[in-house]
Amino acid sequence: MTVNRNLVDIMKHFFQLTERNTSYKQETLAGLTTFLSIAYILIVNPLILSQSGMVKGAVFTATALTAIIGSLLIGILSNYPIAIAPSMGLNSFFTFSVCIGMGIAWPVALTGVFVASILFVLLSLLKIREKIINTIPSDLKHAIASGIGFFIAFIGLKNAGIIVSNEATYISIGNLLSPLT
Repeated sequence: MTVNRNLVDIMKHFFQLTERNTSYKQETLAGLTTFLSIAYILIVNPLILSQSGMVKGAVFTATALTAIIGSLLIGILSNYPIAIAPSMGLNSFFTFSVCIGMGIAWPVALTGVFVASILFVLLSLLKIREKIINTIPSDLKHAIASGIGFFIAFIGLKNAGIIVSNEATYISIGNLLSPLT
């Protein structure tokens, strides 16, 4: 019992619960709420990336591990309550634009992601990334975020059968009376 009590005190001190006017109960509810709000990624991410040729089960495992490790690291290293998970916008771009659109095999495209991540870390360490971000107008930042959101919504509507291909207009409403839709 002493070990458990000491662990509780250590966590309470480390995460500054008293100073931040919060409690274990409140943080547990917040964590559960956050998990429930991002849990969809465990289903959607494998569905999207499997269309590039990746194995759904492997993508599910990688998605779960990435979210767990990333969230733990950000919580422990920065002492900040943020959940980290793979980006649906980038995964959609990877699958539909790079792999399917450009015809690049997913292992080759994933190598490109690895190289880009090394460059990203270097740009971050050299403080160049921050300078680049600060030069982008905020309206453009909002437009990019909105565009990614619309792109993800479009893919969801297409996968649900709510919108379908149409030679004359490019897209049209699907059969809303179909049980699959």
